[in-house]
Amino acid sequence: MVRLIRIASRGLLAAAFSGLLAGTLAQGVAAEEIVFKDQENREVYLAKAAERIVSIVIPMASTVIALDGSTSKLVGMNPTAKSAVTEGILGKIFPEAKDIPSDVTAPNFVPNVEALTATNPDLVIQWGGRGNDIVAPITNAGLTAMLILYGTEELTREYMTLASTALGKPERIGELVEWRDHIQKDIEAKAKTIPEDKRPNVLYVGRALSDITASGTKGNYNAWYIELVGGRNASAELNGTVSINKEQIAEWDPDVILLNAFEAKLGVDWVYNDPILSLTKAARNKRVYKMPLGGYRWDPPNQESPLSWMWAANLIQPDVFKYDVRGEVKTAYKTLYNYELTDADIDDILWTKQQGDAANYTQFKAE
Repeated sequence: MVRLIRIASRGLLAAAFSGLLAGTLAQGVAAEEIVFKDQENREVYLAKAAERIVSIVIPMASTVIALDGSTSKLVGMNPTAKSAVTEGILGKIFPEAKDIPSDVTAPNFVPNVEALTATNPDLVIQWGGRGNDIVAPITNAGLTAMLILYGTEELTREYMTLASTALGKPERIGELVEWRDHIQKDIEAKAKTIPEDKRPNVLYVGRALSDITASGTKGNYNAWYIELVGGRNASAELNGTVSINKEQIAEWDPDVILLNAFEAKLGVDWVYNDPILSLTKAARNKRVYKMPLGGYRWDPPNQESPLSWMWAANLIQPDVFKYDVRGEVKTAYKTLYNYELTDADIDDILWTKQQGDAANYTQFKAE
């Protein structure tokens, strides 16, 4: 019988769990089938807990590993997810993850049907809300798809819950969602004390090297946590994610610049060595930071998101937030991956060497 966990969060998949329980009761004690609705309200049927999962969605590959506590269930992933494994700590924790196929999809989420079917997956996790062209190749091949939606913290908790359900481990999600809820509420309570005129303008640069991109606030997870921790999205005027130039950044003149962790060769010198960007308040005050890379990149929502919120909070509002980020990372990795981080591991995750002499960054260095 499936044990249900009460989750301290807003509206988390009650219907999915109810459907799962109902299906189990209908089949009797020996039942193994799992039935639930995905985030496109499609019924997902599994004869038993998924043992072979392909994640075409980028962050979900590492989430599946964290939920299951191993790499044994993940048989395919997006090449961008694979690069995070090879570049970051997850490849050290789970060396075998480097051998998981990534040819099942192009980086743009279009499935490679031949490679996908060769993995013989029980479940394929794909984006919903982006058209049928990236879904039909999966279902037409007779494979089971679970569609998930991106953009908010609530959606993130929901699809993490769906994944734990599909894995047959609904009990695993409780402590992870409760952790997210606890940290979010703690930050919200502290941020209420911050006057509007003390909230810095923060620019998250989604791409910088081949193209420069920034995003508006609607549906932008980065903007959400920037505002959560007491900042303002410097690119709020934009409609969606668009290409911009350095002159636009100079016009916004952000107080803080956050650089993405997706571009491995992108460093803070991209700002400091540029004749235009070096004139921004962020550059002059040494408030340029590269987003960390842990079990996954800390930019988008993933299983480690509360760590990125605390990291950002300490940097964006250093007089308000004093989280022991190193300690929090160490504790979280034990829970998420059953792994004991070394000081060198944490230095690598937080890019302590690559951040240069960034303002307030010495707080993250090992004592």
